[in-house]
Amino acid sequence: MFNKILIANRGEIALRIIRTCKEMGVPTVAVYSTADKDSLHVRFADEAVCIGSHSPTDSYLNVPAIIAAAEITNVDAIHPGYGFLAENANFSKICEEHDIKFIGPSAEMINGMGDKANAKATMKKVGVPTIPGSDGLLKDMKEGKALADKIGYPVILKATAGGGGKGMREIWKAEDFEKAWDLATNEAQSSFGNGAMYLEKFIEEPKHVEIQIIGDQYGKAAHLSERDCSIQRRHQKLLEETPSPIMTDDLRKKMGNAAIKAAKAIGYEGVGTVEFLVDKKKNFYFMEMNTRIQVEHPITEEVINYDLIKEQIKVAAGEKISGKSYFPKMHAMECRINAEDPYNNFQPSPGKITSLHLPGGHGIRIDTHVYQGYVIPPFYDSMIAKVIAVAQTREETILTMRRALEEFVIEGVKTTIPFHLKLLQDKNFLKGKYTTKFMETFEM
Repeated sequence: MFNKILIANRGEIALRIIRTCKEMGVPTVAVYSTADKDSLHVRFADEAVCIGSHSPTDSYLNVPAIIAAAEITNVDAIHPGYGFLAENANFSKICEEHDIKFIGPSAEMINGMGDKANAKATMKKVGVPTIPGSDGLLKDMKEGKALADKIGYPVILKATAGGGGKGMREIWKAEDFEKAWDLATNEAQSSFGNGAMYLEKFIEEPKHVEIQIIGDQYGKAAHLSERDCSIQRRHQKLLEETPSPIMTDDLRKKMGNAAIKAAKAIGYEGVGTVEFLVDKKKNFYFMEMNTRIQVEHPITEEVINYDLIKEQIKVAAGEKISGKSYFPKMHAMECRINAEDPYNNFQPSPGKITSLHLPGGHGIRIDTHVYQGYVIPPFYDSMIAKVIAVAQTREETILTMRRALEEFVIEGVKTTIPFHLKLLQDKNFLKGKYTTKFMETFEM
């Protein structure tokens, strides 16, 4: 096991990792920006090093500063959490060059799955279902248009280096292709420095269902069941649940086996998720692979009684996994509580929390880094807490979650709690009838 782990992140995920490390008897080092000097991850780590100013570029994305912090504190491993450098192949490689274990996959694995066109080609090769579309990147707009005519509209253009919904455009008819191409390529170029595009058939009434996987250093991989992440706004997830309302034993088996194939195809090490789109006929298609721990990992932990961070650290330290796949024994749901105003187009709402009461009780878990008097900085992601509810059935889970959200008192900033309370009373949501398009017609 490692002697000391540095957490190259902030907020609730940094605190989450520190908690597991303490339970494993492994000392921790927090890194922080000047804006986060009063954050709980700084307080609860065994050591803390300031690595720069409030700007992510100067701190949480500042690789030389993080490596310097690791060296002066004599750590032998770095946990990147999610976001920031978690899927940065260069950072993984630099850690390796400095004899520091990156708790996650190698640079080669990240590159293999990080480039969506390469990932799709790999999946096709090993027989994982993929969405009809271009083989690799499009040479130009003319090639894209010809392919769209061949596979039929609607289609979707996607930036190969994309994320967060940037560089993506749905196209419903041929005459709109040129305009969509220009918008997508320009946005991708300005956001990622790479305007390269690929094209796919657009899946109507899609569900976004991901399979949690884990692989060790010895070629073994297993799946830990699914999560439904279809409630999204601008490709950002708002609520997740497991099991998915559409899941059957047969579909779970097929998707689980496909996810294991995907992991084994690249000799995957660590935890990750294989993301699929599922159409209304329950056909599923590989979308992408996330080579890190996910924001929504707690719901999986709650239904299978499995500490994903602990297993991730153990795998990185060279321990073997059993290779056994897990299936949900209960139902769990996660609401992401963001410091945003849902009545004002989800505008960010940074500021000081003047009053705070966190919910509790049976079946409720809260992952958060905030406290009364904490000042939410405007420089980072607006998520301030995750409320996780678990019960025997979906109906009971919804009632437990509602009760918890009604107990949750937070004053001084706007939050998405009112949105979640309204969502949990929507008749279509209650029936499990929702797709990734749900938020397009949902009104506060």
